[in-house]
Amino acid sequence: MILVPRRAAAILQFGLLCAGCNANDPAAERRTNSPTAPADAGVVLNENLTALQVFPTSNWWNLDVRQAPLDPRSQEFIDWISGRSVANPTATRALHPDFGPPPYGIPYVSVAGSQTPLNVTFVSYPSQSDVGAPGQPAGYPIPTEARTLPNYIEGGIPGGGPSGDRHLLIIDRDHRWLFELYATRWNSGLSRWDAGSGAVFDLASNARRPEGWTSADAAGLAIFPGLVRYDEVAGPNEIHHAFRFTTRDTNGHVWPASHTAGSNPAAPPMGTRLRLRASKNLTGYPPQVQKIFRAMQTYGIILADNGSDMYISGTMDALWDNDVLNPAFGSLLADDFEVLQLGWNPTTTDLP
Repeated sequence: MILVPRRAAAILQFGLLCAGCNANDPAAERRTNSPTAPADAGVVLNENLTALQVFPTSNWWNLDVRQAPLDPRSQEFIDWISGRSVANPTATRALHPDFGPPPYGIPYVSVAGSQTPLNVTFVSYPSQSDVGAPGQPAGYPIPTEARTLPNYIEGGIPGGGPSGDRHLLIIDRDHRWLFELYATRWNSGLSRWDAGSGAVFDLASNARRPEGWTSADAAGLAIFPGLVRYDEVAGPNEIHHAFRFTTRDTNGHVWPASHTAGSNPAAPPMGTRLRLRASKNLTGYPPQVQKIFRAMQTYGIILADNGSDMYISGTMDALWDNDVLNPAFGSLLADDFEVLQLGWNPTTTDLP
């Protein structure tokens, strides 16, 4: 937990989720929160992108699942996630916000379409990684700030550092491309960017990764559309997408996931979608926490990686207040959720 001085006006303005920000400061609204002036034109860290449609409304991230059927093994999966056993039949598992002020969470950076693409050397999954956007010069439009400044790459270390997931998420706002890298690192000895894997997504398309392929995420899904984002939480509108979450193990994968990273027969597969029960009363939570939880009731949460059980992914953003987020998320249990039919797809044909 990070303790950040708070200002009363900002707390009222942002529904108790803003820490150390001034509601009357236009810089906080512009979100050009680099420690120094951008080295590359058009580079914005954690830009307000609420006006950007992230994948079509028919995309799996954006599906209303309130009427989706339950899986026959729903309670069995919830029991496993909760850690129940013969020796401990009443175990419970609480949710946790896997995000907050730096260094917690995954940042994103938006760039202009003129940002120069840089070649990336893929060291773990080269055959399953995209070298760049289709039909465009090879490379990822990585801004100079990711190498020289903190908090552009997951973990907060300039250039990515030596360990951790080190996701780097880049949105080309002009061409609506999403570039995502895993295990990103500036290799100073060879003067190049290395990454474990990388994927490029057309934000106007429902195209799925080739079957069996990973992405920058273990499930083969995009990461950015599944994050709890501050711009959406603080904005006036509802959140219209599901969130990304993790469990300690997985077993194969189901649609919309394309990649397997576990084979525990008791665990749910990558791509499993949970839904917060409609009967869960949200009235006692701060208004913007209610907004997050309503999205869980309407769109659910999608299993995308191996990690800690019921950790919900969100952005690394200095405006989050973990003194509010941690107890709110911790009051929800896995038992407050139900598992939707595995691989449920309401479209008439499988989205390509």
